[in-house]
Amino acid sequence: QVQLVESGGGLVQAGGSLRLSCLASRSIFSINFMDWYRQAPGKQRELVAGISSGGSTNYVDSVKGRFTISRDNAKNTVYLQMNSLKPEDTAVYYCKVVFRGIDYWGQGTQVTVSS
Repeated sequence: QVQLVESGGGLVQAGGSLRLSCLASRSIFSINFMDWYRQAPGKQRELVAGISSGGSTNYVDSVKGRFTISRDNAKNTVYLQMNSLKPEDTAVYYCKVVFRGIDYWGQGTQVTVSS
């Protein structure tokens, strides 16, 4: 079992930056894929970025060049650095991992970008 706790959300003006953190309750060394999702009001949850244990990353087109996902296995933490934020980035951001075939989600952290 894995508990995930996100932090780092908040209110920021357009063009600003935030760094989200997701702390896992166990070692993430053996967890292959760690992902960030987001869900805006009235919209489906979407995959924003993912990172493998080997460091390979993928991003949804709308955040490429602005967001960077990274992981620190020693700290059991995955990060999402978000730069040049836009109002359309406003959403609840969730961390997700798959461990032994089971999806685990954090409780989410709100990101609000004002215009």
